[in-house]
Formats: sequence, structure tokens, C-alpha cells
Amino acid sequence: MKIGIFFGGTSREREISFAGGRTVYDNLDKALFEAVPIFVDSRGNFVLLDWQYIYKGTIRDFYPPVSALPASEHKMQVYLESLGDLTQQEQDQLISEVGRRVAPHELRELLDFAFLALHGPSGEDGAIQGLLEWYGIPYSGSGILPSAFGIDKIAQKKLLKALGRPTPEFRVITQEEWDVADPEATLAYLTRELGLPLVFKAPRQGSSIGVSILRDNDVAKFRAAVERSLFRKTVYRSEWAQFTERDKLAWVQQLTDIREGIGLPVVLDAVSPEQNASSQLPTADNAVLYHPEALLRALNEAFLTAEEVRLTNTDGETQVLVESFVHGREFSCIVVEDPNGQPLALPPTEIVKGEEMFDYRSKYLPGLSRKITPIDLPEADIQRIREQCEEMFRTFGFQVYARLDGFMTADGQLFLNDPNTTSGMLPASFFFHQAAEIGLNPSQFLTYLVRTSLAARRRAGMKPLQLANLLSKLDEAVAQRQQEDRPRTKVAVIMGGYSSERHISVESGRNIYEKLSSSAKYQPVPVFLTGSSQDFRLYVLPINVMLKDNADDIREKIEQHEAGHDLHPILQRIRREAEGITSTYAGQPTAQPRRISFEELAQEVDEVFIALHGRPGEDGALQTELEKYGLPYNGSGTASSSITINKFETNKRLREAGLRVAEHRMATRLQWEADPEGFYHELETAFPYPFIAKPADDGCSSAVKKIKTRGELLAFCRLIFRHQEDLLPDAATTLHLGFKEEFPQKDAFLVETLIDRDGAAHFLEVTGGLLTHWSENGELEIEVFEASEALATGEVLSLEEKFLAGEGQNITPARYAPDPTERQRISEEVKQELRRVAQILDIQGYARIDAFVRVRQTGAVEVIIIEVNSLPGMTPATCIFHQTALNGYTPYQFIDQILEFGKARQEKAALEAGE
Repeated sequence: MKIGIFFGGTSREREISFAGGRTVYDNLDKALFEAVPIFVDSRGNFVLLDWQYIYKGTIRDFYPPVSALPASEHKMQVYLESLGDLTQQEQDQLISEVGRRVAPHELRELLDFAFLALHGPSGEDGAIQGLLEWYGIPYSGSGILPSAFGIDKIAQKKLLKALGRPTPEFRVITQEEWDVADPEATLAYLTRELGLPLVFKAPRQGSSIGVSILRDNDVAKFRAAVERSLFRKTVYRSEWAQFTERDKLAWVQQLTDIREGIGLPVVLDAVSPEQNASSQLPTADNAVLYHPEALLRALNEAFLTAEEVRLTNTDGETQVLVESFVHGREFSCIVVEDPNGQPLALPPTEIVKGEEMFDYRSKYLPGLSRKITPIDLPEADIQRIREQCEEMFRTFGFQVYARLDGFMTADGQLFLNDPNTTSGMLPASFFFHQAAEIGLNPSQFLTYLVRTSLAARRRAGMKPLQLANLLSKLDEAVAQRQQEDRPRTKVAVIMGGYSSERHISVESGRNIYEKLSSSAKYQPVPVFLTGSSQDFRLYVLPINVMLKDNADDIREKIEQHEAGHDLHPILQRIRREAEGITSTYAGQPTAQPRRISFEELAQEVDEVFIALHGRPGEDGALQTELEKYGLPYNGSGTASSSITINKFETNKRLREAGLRVAEHRMATRLQWEADPEGFYHELETAFPYPFIAKPADDGCSSAVKKIKTRGELLAFCRLIFRHQEDLLPDAATTLHLGFKEEFPQKDAFLVETLIDRDGAAHFLEVTGGLLTHWSENGELEIEVFEASEALATGEVLSLEEKFLAGEGQNITPARYAPDPTERQRISEEVKQELRRVAQILDIQGYARIDAFVRVRQTGAVEVIIIEVNSLPGMTPATCIFHQTALNGYTPYQFIDQILEFGKARQEKAALEAGE
């Protein structure tokens, strides 16, 4: 069955939709379905996307194509809308570089079924559903009416009120009312009616976009909250005048972000000193500004005369929903239809956080919030949540599945709000996380949803005979799939660990697991590593534990099981209720984590994929254990790994071999404790500010900081040399650590000179991947990929930019020069240097090498190596997959090559030992 996956879209949630569509594309059962990627661009065009672009980190990494981007002083990446009003012919030209345009009437020829991974307006509001209905194409999820209702938060609130269902008190402010209102009087009214705190929402947005909480009776914060939900922003000359040029650029970048800011295009209205606050001085005919740099120029020009400027997104909201704040336990519950068409609530998940809002960042970056399934409440209360969620599902006429959110207050009151007819589809989202609790892995759950959606469309009258035939064929294929008993290579995917990189390791491990599990060749076995460097503890994970939100949640489940905690009674109940689903679609029953020794692991699996980052995993210690039992593994061997884990030792070896690296030295706790003042003075003498400080053996941007002052150096030392687990609040503030940003404890750290342009004509940061092969005569061959250009919005690349879907900016291949021939010449020189690094360090399997590249006026190329990762991140959004795609490898094929190399190396070593 040809499944068209619709992803991307026109909404502000397009990046999460793009990442979710990729998850669906990868996890659809290849024995049952053929995936057809239908990318929807921000103009609403349907694009049959060339497969390699599916694995880009963000939409902006490939679309609009680099060739179509206007000249940009600051090299900003933009969405299609920033190119202005394009003709249909101009849009077709852009589309032709990434795939081909598909007219709506062509969809019937391309696909049998549409899986909708779209979010927000035009994705879950009935619009795309209506189009597919018109052409008679069955699709996933709810139909037109429930979708239109499911996106409208105000309509939902009114219906809940009319039905007498508990929901937070609310008021609505229209744009017209706000434009003439007295903010102080309006705030007083809302405070009197709803109390504080107040919650502000954009009525037709998801992913917490346009949402804010007002905790204080503060008119300025109130105005900002309303404007956030209307996607407006008022800027004052006094505020703008205090910004440096760099501050202005960062401000504009944040403002034009489609998730955190108001997005583009915008209209600029300026108020001059001579006018009163309610009158406006428009730019030329209220000119629409499409590009962030055009906005930057317009603001600088406007503030020559204006006291304040109001920016309004051309596609903003016209109403603001204001709710009273609910103090209670927050949860989210996926409801699905059972095989009889009745709603079945999966175990609700509690979202544990502090005072902060459950925003876009904490929803999608692992480790920032805790998600506990089922919610930690008495069984009767959990069952009440489930029953009310099932009732809301019926009341709103939802079909197939929905995600319902709510709160349980301390006095037992239950509030449901913000039902969604679709849900985020990242690997560990609520969607797959809760399905795993009844024993369905993502591939099996997607199969069930396709089947249930076909049945829902048929019940609604869409092509009854044709859909009956499709259902019959699918049921037959699923039954055959369950009876298959093909031998597959068992691969232990080891993830987790105990370093600051453990959450990213879990993301990598899950991605490897999912790529292998949807293949016919491999049977992956998820294994979690915890413990310490002296005591590795391995656990085979059931699917429901592997899909917990992050490494800490997985470890907690293991500890609970070892402490003798029985399976939660509500889970036992739900699993019984779901037997009609799991008996047909689940491959194995749910289980508990199981402790396993290395010896037992060697008896159960054929080979190992190490998905760990930093220590342990990249330091050779785990490799040593695996070699004892003859288990093939991915990546470099023990000796090479023990060098590349240490950035200081890596730099030293490369410098001795004649490669360029930063000036560097280790700074130790012993020196710092013995004579802090002498310690600081010695570092400042050798490394003038600013310089880079970072751990020598951690990756994933963990604690990498640009140190600009003595105060920042002192704060860095206090944090990295601290004895207690908790961070020191004042030092964390000095270094501007993000919410829940981890900072490791070490006995030493690495200090490096800051690599800068140094007068070069062109200067950029790149990250390049490589893959090794055995030649026919047994020699090691190194295939170096085109490097990616990494664009950091801050002082160094952040964890989010590397791993959060839609956050990072990577251009692949790197833009070394505008002229294609010159670009390729420079690229070959860079690749040759990266190959030398691999040869010097005896890197095997695969790796990622980070470097700075300077291109001099003469054309001379300088490559300064930053670090080497022998087990690079393998998350869905990582740029190594963008690079392998250019060489024709899908992510699965790349992983397969890595595993095959490890197996061949093991066989080669065994032969040599025998000789």
C-alpha cells in the first residue's frame, strides 16, 4: 500500500511536522507499505521530495535551495516566505531542485492513503482533510468537522461551558478591542474576573506557540503577553538605542523565529514624537518586510524619527484567549479507537516541571522536563482521567486518535483543555511513548492507525467497496507478517550511560533501533548502560521503557523494578482492554527491564552498535569488554578511542603530525585549589580573553564556553571543580546557563585559544563525517563526506542547534566559495586534511571531525581541527545523515555499512590471530 506522508506545511509548527514526518517515513513497516514523502512548503505547494532531503535537520537547510537565497550580509537562513511574492514559475523552479511539484489531482495516482503529520492551521483544521475528501483519498486521523473544531480553542471552551464540563474560566480579547483598549483597565478587569496568574494563548496554534503566563500585576508584561499571542511586537527607541549591532542582529533573529517570535513577513508601523500614542506613521504604504535583514535596516531607519515601532505578522491571530491559571498536576493522554470504533484512553502521562512553562523547547529537547507514565495518582483518579478523556473524544466527534491535555488539582478537580486531533510524532513523543505501554513499537502503532483510519473513512461513507478491499488486503498482510519467522541478525543497541551526554545517547540509540527494526535484515535489542566506570550495568529494555522520555526516566524505571515495584495496576488494566489491538499488531508481550552480563549478551546477540557518547563508549573501555567475548562493534578500536576521547591528547598528536590545532593546555583542580590567583593569572597570560574553556572528554557542546572576563573564568572554575551535584546559582547565572543545562564535574578542563577569522577572506565552522571500508587486499580505505557548514546563533554551537529538530542551521555541502569550481577545490583540500586526521589517529568505522576553515585572499586553505568524535551523534536530525545522503546512503544503509565493517574487522582479527 502506497502511503503518502504529508509533512512540513504552512504553520509555525512546520519544523516539528517535518521531524515527525521523517519519523513516520522511517518507521512505516517496509513489508506492508511503500512510503511516499509529500513535503508541503510554506506556500502550500505539494512536493514529491527527493529522499535525501528528508534527513536534513531543518526545512531551511534545503528549502528554499541555497542557490535561490538572496545575498545576505549575515548569511541568515530563511523560509520560502522571506523570498517575497514569487510567481508560480519561480516557485516551480525552486521546487525542481528538491523534488517535483504535485498537483492535487495527481495525488490519487501517487498514493493509496495519506498519513497526515501536519500540525496547526491548514494541517489539522479540516483544510487538507477536505481536499483529500474531494479526491476520495483516505487519510489518517479525524475528519473535516472534528478537525476544524479541534483546532479552535475558543469554540472548544464555549462547548465545554455549554455542556457543564469543568474547564478553566476564560475571556477573549479581539484584535480590534485591544487596539482601542486601555491596557491598565483591561488588566484590572481580567485580574478581577480570572485572578492571577493569567494564561494567554493564540487560539489556533499548537506546540505552546504564542502562549505565555502572567504572574504579576504588571502592565508592561501584560501588553507583551497579549502581543505574543497576536504575533505582534512593540519596540521602543530607548530599548533599541541600548543594543550593539550584534544585539540587534540577535534580537531580529529571535523575533523572526516562527516558534519563539512573531515570524515573517511583517508590517512595520512607526509612531513619531509629534504624534500621540494611538496614531501611526506607516512605512511606505505599510510596506511588507519579508527578510530579517530588510527588517533590521527598516528598524534602524525608523528609529531615526520614531519613538516606538509596532511590528505585526501578516498572518497573525485576531483573538487572544485568556484563561485563569490552574494549579495542579499537568497531564497528557492519547486516546485511540479500539477495533470496534470505541475510544480507548492510553495511560496518561504527567508533565513534571517547576514554575516554568511547558514550552516548545522543553516539549521537544530530551531531559528538560520529566514525563511520568502513568501519572503518579491513585488508580481511581487515573481511571477518572481516562474516562473523561474518552468522553471528550466522543463529545467532540474525534476519530482514530487524539491527544487530550488537562490538570488534576489538589482537591481532586479535573480540568480538560486543548484537545488535539494530531500529536507530535517525534520518536519519544506522547504519541509513541504511551502506545509503547501497551506493547506497540512505533512501526506497529503506525500500522494500527492506518488500518483504523481506513475503517473510519469507510464508516463515514468514503468509497465503501474500494476501502473494504484495501482493509481486507491490509488485514491479510498483517496476519502474514505476524507468522513470518525469518532469521535476522541480532544487534544489541547500547544507549544511555551516566555522563551529561546520556539523553542524546538515548536519542541516538532509539534512532538506530528504529532504523534497524523496520528492516528485514536486523533484529535490534535495546540495551541500557548505567552504573559507573568501575561497574558497567547492562539492562535489556522492553519497548515501553526504551521509549521513556530520557535517560533518567529509563534509569528510574529500572531502579523501581529492581526495588520490587510491581507493574502499575492501571497499566495491567489498560493492557487487558487493549488486547484486541495488541493480539494482532504487537510482536512481543510487554516486559520488565532485565539485567544482563557481557557474557550473556554475547550468547544472545550477534553484534553490538554502541550508541553511547563520551565516557563510557568513546574511550575504549566498553570496546575492551566486547572484545573479550568476540562481539563485533561499530566505530574505532580500543587504542584509537582512548586517544580521541581526550581532546588534549588528540590536539597534541595532530600538532606533532603537522596539522593545525588551537593553542591549548589543561587546567587542573589541584592548581586552582593551591593558588587560585596564580592559576587565573597564568591562564590570562597564556590565553588573552576571549578564549574557549571546555571539558577534555565530554562532547555534545557540554560546558563549552567562550570566556570573556575574569568573572566568567572564576564562575567556570567554580562550576567544573565543584564538589556537590547541584549547580551554583550565581556561577550559572554568570555563564548564562540555559534552563536545566547540565555542567559536568571534572578534575581538569581544557583551555584553547579562540579561533577567529584572522584576516581571512572566508571563515566558517564545519563538521565532516567519514566512513571506512576494507579494500579487496585488506587495506583500510577512508571515504570522507562533504562537510556541513555549522551556523551558531550564539557564541558556540548549542545542544539545541546540534540535536533539537528545527533548531540547528547546517548547510550541506559547506559554502566555501560562490564559484562551484573553486568551492569544490577548497572542499577537496578540507577532505584531504580530515582524511589525514583519520589516518594519524587510526580512526575506523566512522567518525565526525569538527574544524574551522580559513580561505585566504590568495586561495590558500587552512584547516584548524577542533575535535574528533569516534561515535558521533546519530539522532534523526544530526548532520552526518545529510552528508551520507550526498554519497547515496540512506541512514539505514549507512548504519548497515558501519555494522558490516565491524563484523569484517572482527573476522579479520580472528584470522590474523589464527595465523
